[in-house]
Amino acid sequence: MTSPISSNLFLYNTIATMAKSMPAMGQTGSDSSSIGSSTSPSTFFAMLMNAMMENMEQTNTGVTQQTGAQVSLPTLTTPLTAPLANSYNPAISIPPLNTQEVPTAATDTSDLKFKPTQFIKLDNTLEGKLDGTAAHFINAGKKYDLDPNLLSAIAIHETGNGSSRAVNDKNNVAGMMGKNGLRSYASVEDSIFDMARNLRQNYLNEGKDTIAKIGAKYAPVGAANDPTGLNNHWTQGVSNHYSKLT
Repeated sequence: MTSPISSNLFLYNTIATMAKSMPAMGQTGSDSSSIGSSTSPSTFFAMLMNAMMENMEQTNTGVTQQTGAQVSLPTLTTPLTAPLANSYNPAISIPPLNTQEVPTAATDTSDLKFKPTQFIKLDNTLEGKLDGTAAHFINAGKKYDLDPNLLSAIAIHETGNGSSRAVNDKNNVAGMMGKNGLRSYASVEDSIFDMARNLRQNYLNEGKDTIAKIGAKYAPVGAANDPTGLNNHWTQGVSNHYSKLT
């Protein structure tokens, strides 16, 4: 399809060619007469066809007749597409998430099973990297039959309510360890579900039915990986956050 700009240029060049040739074709003696007085319809048509043919030849050979002021068209200097940089460069290798189902064991007689949660209150409490994750705590609680407030209290304590380096760099909300130290997760949601699975499988199902009993194993006082003694405050800290949410 011919663009409007190309059509206009063709018409402009045709008229310019006619104008250039008209004086010679319309001369009588030494005087140049107007097209209306000295040019017959057949002569005018011949002039038009001649100008069009000449312009077409110039167009086909890439030569454009210039008349009057010359207007330069803009030149594209920036490529339409640029090469993509760093399209995929994973910083860490993340182990697959353990998503196995873990049913509640008969040995769990605790009061820490799943129960309705005040969503708005929980959502307003969570901050930093935990902001907007209330639904994940509730869904993980439903899947593994755990009180979402317990999961939230542990995450708030472990991450300084979403501000720790572990949660910001590794999406780790619960201090979960892997073979190479602190584990990395693809998302905060994955970390929440892994924490819930771990608590159900290795704590509540083993009869650890209070926050204090969970803390004795989860964050043992005097552990080799706790040189600053933070584990001393784990049970009290989690209990305080849990009380505020319930």
